[in-house]
Amino acid sequence: MLTLIGLSGSLRRDSYNSAVLRAAASMMPPDSLLRIESLAAIPLYNADDESASGIPAAVTQLKEAIAAADGLLLVSPEYNNSIAGVAKNAFDWLSRPPGDTARVFGGKPVALAGASPGGFGTILAQAAWLPMFRNLGADLWPAGRLLVSHASNVIDASGNISDAATRDNLAKFLTGFVAYVRQRRPR
Repeated sequence: MLTLIGLSGSLRRDSYNSAVLRAAASMMPPDSLLRIESLAAIPLYNADDESASGIPAAVTQLKEAIAAADGLLLVSPEYNNSIAGVAKNAFDWLSRPPGDTARVFGGKPVALAGASPGGFGTILAQAAWLPMFRNLGADLWPAGRLLVSHASNVIDASGNISDAATRDNLAKFLTGFVAYVRQRRPR
C-alpha cells in the first residue's frame, strides 16, 4: 500500500484547504492511502527553545510520519501572495536539526495544492514553496499542481467539494501524483 502524508497549511476550522485535503483522502486511487496529519500542535519556532528543550514531540512525530511515508501532499492557502505562516513555521521545525533533513525529506516526492477564495488559486504561494522544498532535497512533482480558485463557489458549507469539475481535477491530480510516487519507490 502506497502511503502519502497530507498536510493542510491552515488551522482554520472551516478551511477550504483542509476541505480539499479531506476530499483527497476519500478519493485516493486503489492501493494508496492519504493519512492526514495536523500542524496544530507545533509551536512557534524559537532557537532558544530548541537549545533548551530539543525538538518538540509534535514535531518529532510528524517528522517520523513524513520519513516513513512514500510521499507528501501539502494543501496550503496563500496569505499576502506567499506562504501561510503556520505552514512555513512547521517546516522550519521539521528541518531541525539540519543533519536530519535528508532522512526526512531527501528524495521525498512532494505535491502542492491550494484553495483560495480569489481567482488565482494559490499560484504565488505554490511558487514560493519551491525554493524551500528544493533546499530540503525533496523531489517536487514537476507534472502537476492543483489550484482551486473561487473556493467558496466549489466547496459547500459542510466542507464538501460540490463542483464536479473540481472533483474531477482533484481525482486526476491524485492519480498523477500517485503514479509519480510509484515510479520512484524502491523495488
